[in-house]
Amino acid sequence: MAKDTKAGIRDSFGSKFGFIAATAGSAVGLGNIWRFPYITGENGGGAFLLIYLLFVVVIGLPVMISELAIGRSTQRNPFGAFRVLKPRSKWFLVGIMGIAAAFMINAFYSVVAGWTLEYLVKSIANQFQGKTPAEISALFDGFQQNNWRPLFWTVLFIVISAGVVLSGVEKGIEKYTKILMPLLLIIILVLCIRSLTLPGSFEGVRFLFHPDFSKIGPSAILIALGQAFFSLSIGMGTLITYGSYMKRSDNLGSSAASVVFSDTLIAVLAGIAIFPAVFSFGISPDSGPNLVFLTLPNIFAQMGGGYFFSLLFFFLLAIAALTSTISILEVVVAYFSEELKMSRKKATLLASAGIAVLGILCSLSLYKMPQISIGKNSLFSLLEYTSSTILLPLGGFFIVLFVAWLFGGTKLKAELSSEGKYRVRYLGVYRFIIRFLAPLAIAAVFLNGLGILKF
Repeated sequence: MAKDTKAGIRDSFGSKFGFIAATAGSAVGLGNIWRFPYITGENGGGAFLLIYLLFVVVIGLPVMISELAIGRSTQRNPFGAFRVLKPRSKWFLVGIMGIAAAFMINAFYSVVAGWTLEYLVKSIANQFQGKTPAEISALFDGFQQNNWRPLFWTVLFIVISAGVVLSGVEKGIEKYTKILMPLLLIIILVLCIRSLTLPGSFEGVRFLFHPDFSKIGPSAILIALGQAFFSLSIGMGTLITYGSYMKRSDNLGSSAASVVFSDTLIAVLAGIAIFPAVFSFGISPDSGPNLVFLTLPNIFAQMGGGYFFSLLFFFLLAIAALTSTISILEVVVAYFSEELKMSRKKATLLASAGIAVLGILCSLSLYKMPQISIGKNSLFSLLEYTSSTILLPLGGFFIVLFVAWLFGGTKLKAELSSEGKYRVRYLGVYRFIIRFLAPLAIAAVFLNGLGILKF
């Protein structure tokens, strides 16, 4: 399906399910399956999970609705959307921040996404079987120190993402995410079942769902808020871009709620798949970032049927990473296409080439060429910090302020109700949140990330 806009004939999602699958795919990524379990483990389990869920619903969902409303009302990319809504003003800089963040994130994210392909190949070759924890750690170090393999996987992941985006919104992004997202759900459910059948697995379930608020302090609360904020792809332009491809007849609020539910479900299921296995094999749940690439391969090496479940898990990681890199790449491609008047093919190739160059430098900065750094930070760390700690919170902060105070109440109600087609019972609560609660919460995350607000 196409739509006529000021930018010309514009691609769009063909169905509500297609939009939900693609947007949930954007939100569901390594943050859900890699980061969420280990930060939950580091912050006490069940209590952290409850606080996280609260922030997802109270803060994350309203901010997501705000971004989608901007995108659908203008039918433009983040830069173009603010130019349409507030011409001859500086608000377009918010869109530029989102596009810049998307470019940076795709570069360093593709590096880690490439690791999932390496581990998928290792799983196929059964390289974890019979290995001690020290030998599995040596495998990871050997991979990182290799001259070309990390670079190869980084570039390959970017090429795969580009291949999907090149086909367009409906025939590319929607088509593939409608296949990948149900497949991801099936795989993670299979992993959950296997994990729950392990001896002593109940302790892992108890850890995840039994709240122990004695382990929760102000710092853990801000970490939960930050994870809720970032796991939903807020502030990087993805939701504005995907919202611009959304049908005007679709219920914006219920669609956003479906995306939030899907994203949160996958994060919780990842915890169910991981923690029972961790406890079954007597491993500490607070293993940190090493949980996926070092700890879990050790578990698979000891588990009955570990070969099969290792394959499933790293295939799952690769799918989750791919659905995210597709959406992030689309933000840059949409900007190039609509604002620089490029064809989709040229925009995709140019964006992917630029991201590949930056991704290669990020990968090299970690191990092979630490001199690619600014101060004490590697290029990888610098891009991650700049995008996640500065650009995303600032983008989200200004977006909710814009929708709350400048978008216009009548226009907002018309957008959320699809011109009166749906009742918007939540409008009063929603406007209160985006006017007061959401800006304060985002500001707290931002100041905490900068080290200004300390606990």
